[in-house]
Amino acid sequence: MRAVVLFFSSLHWTDYVDVLVVAWVIYSLVALLSGTRAANLLKGLGIVFLLRIMTQKLSLYSLEWLMQAFMAVGILAVIIIFQPELRRALEQLGRGGLLRTKLPEQEISWLVKELHNALHRLARGRTGALIVIERQTGLRDLVESGITLDAQVSAELLLTVFAKLTPLHDGAVIIARNRIEAASCFLPLSQNYDIAHDFGTRHRAALGITEISDAVALVVSEETGLISWVEGGVIERNLPDDVLKERLTRLFAAEEYAFSSLAELKRSL
Repeated sequence: MRAVVLFFSSLHWTDYVDVLVVAWVIYSLVALLSGTRAANLLKGLGIVFLLRIMTQKLSLYSLEWLMQAFMAVGILAVIIIFQPELRRALEQLGRGGLLRTKLPEQEISWLVKELHNALHRLARGRTGALIVIERQTGLRDLVESGITLDAQVSAELLLTVFAKLTPLHDGAVIIARNRIEAASCFLPLSQNYDIAHDFGTRHRAALGITEISDAVALVVSEETGLISWVEGGVIERNLPDDVLKERLTRLFAAEEYAFSSLAELKRSL
């Protein structure tokens, strides 16, 4: 016990700052990479690193040399493979701090009004539509599968995108923060074989993306004109108008939808 007291009493205040900074960096990296394709690669490198430590402890020199060489090549491979994403991440970090700020109320009202307007006009015209709203889980891979728009959310633009016979009407629109990131995006279909047989491709895609991420999907049925809310792999059909508005408002005002540089970096990876 005395040794512990002596150890802590010998530490300078800068040592505590050093430990806190390192802990913050590790936490930020974990938060940044969780739910992205880079996370699986990082897990693989972590396993290799643990194997290397085990080979050192067990004096398995040949295997240790192999693990050491693999680590060196692996780190270089990460830099090469994720070079575009790393560049975007550094640019995002340079443009803003790490403070978390929610969307302004005026902007939330605009988003809710435009989305609500678009959904009801699409429903009245029996025009099929699939809109995915990104939250904390990065959807960069899915955005890159479609046509980049990077446009302000507006009912007129959404109606144009989903209009029949237009080049972008197939696939999903992905909204991130307050922008339409891309249209005609390909989504993974649900692997749940117990879902209703009358669900079409749009509903299955909406279930699929919400099963593997925290995104919210909105579906307009081409056959019935019903609007569905899909979240966490659960679908709710024919939402009342007031409930739809309330949920959209809560969604954009929620802490999970708040902007931070880390969230922007995560979207890039």
